[in-house]
Amino acid sequence: MGSVKRRGPGRNGAAGARTAFAIRLTAGAIFVAFGIGKFVAYDTELASFESYGLPWPEGFVIAVSVIEVVGGLALILGLLTRPVAFVLAGNMAGAIVVSGIGEGETISLTLAPVLLVAMLVLLRIGPGERALSA
Repeated sequence: MGSVKRRGPGRNGAAGARTAFAIRLTAGAIFVAFGIGKFVAYDTELASFESYGLPWPEGFVIAVSVIEVVGGLALILGLLTRPVAFVLAGNMAGAIVVSGIGEGETISLTLAPVLLVAMLVLLRIGPGERALSA
């Protein structure tokens, strides 16, 4: 019986590499923008996080902001793409559950699932083109 050749992660050809690059740039820019937005509108974000019933909402706002800004920049640069995508996927899962399902916030029921899928794709196929690290 013949064996089936499987492509490993990161070996998706030129189209896969370009797709990963586009996902990295787009998602990275979105994460950076939303992370900065949390710092700029800190009081509004704090009120939202308080309404979610999370312990220590001040810490959550800052932690999520830092994760999104630093993670988004890392995606754009293609730096540690898979570990960063894993952390950001967890961030989006939390947003979907806590503010989306829990509070019915539209952005957490629309954009967050798209970003979650994008992070899962990056976990699978890797950073693609023009990445600083694999």
